[in-house]
Amino acid sequence: MPPITEVLTLLGINFAIALASFIILWRVGVAIKDVSFVDAWWALGLALMAVTTFFMADGAPERMQLITVLSCIWGLRLGGYILWRWRAHGPDRRYVKMLDRAMEAKGWSYSKASWRMVFMTQAPILWVTSFPVQLGQMSSIPAEVGTLGWVCAGLVVFGICFESLADWQLVKFKANPDNAGKVFDKGLWRYTRHPNYFGDLCTWFGLFGIAAETTLGLFGIVGPLLLLVLFLKYSGGTSYEKRLTYHRPGYADYIARTSPLIPWPPKRAVAGEKSAA
Repeated sequence: MPPITEVLTLLGINFAIALASFIILWRVGVAIKDVSFVDAWWALGLALMAVTTFFMADGAPERMQLITVLSCIWGLRLGGYILWRWRAHGPDRRYVKMLDRAMEAKGWSYSKASWRMVFMTQAPILWVTSFPVQLGQMSSIPAEVGTLGWVCAGLVVFGICFESLADWQLVKFKANPDNAGKVFDKGLWRYTRHPNYFGDLCTWFGLFGIAAETTLGLFGIVGPLLLLVLFLKYSGGTSYEKRLTYHRPGYADYIARTSPLIPWPPKRAVAGEKSAA
């Protein structure tokens, strides 16, 4: 296990990098009056934490390479997809509504509202959630990736593939004009309302599993646990589902029969329930 001063120094540098990145993105968001792209930085920023650690740490090369490569594959895939979605569909209505309310109720400028409501807390959260890919690269013992690490690497790959397939299925569904206003309950979305969140959690618990082969990496568990709490309690999924329940016929039935996160066969339709398209 490396000296505590070395660990704290590396974590401190990464925190400064994360904070600087969000300050830069905040200024970009103010300039274009749109902060929706920040969601893409969650994926890209977490991958960045793996890359910066790779160049600063002195851990076991095989484990460092495995963690960094998997983090970059996940981050580039998801970040690129979210950026594409933003450019294709425009500003995220959640951010538009949240900032409009803050500016109207508190008299804030767009700059202050976007910093206080969007960017200010995200740097420390991103830094903490990326602990597995930071702490997991700092120890040189054991020198090689063991059975647990390779099994968890498989979980990471599964999570990336699961999330990618879910995104592709949803994009294909929305591309058909005949599906406008309909509930998508086919493919992976038949078994979980949030296959993208499930894929993310598989990825980050898998990365933690790789890191956990080292003593220091065990402390990285705070990262995926924080992600789990954010997904369940504070993500856009909750507000998104609430809005769809009121505005999309059949969505309440979809919620009633479909697992919120862990893929599971849907519940039997109750009498009189209409099948969603």
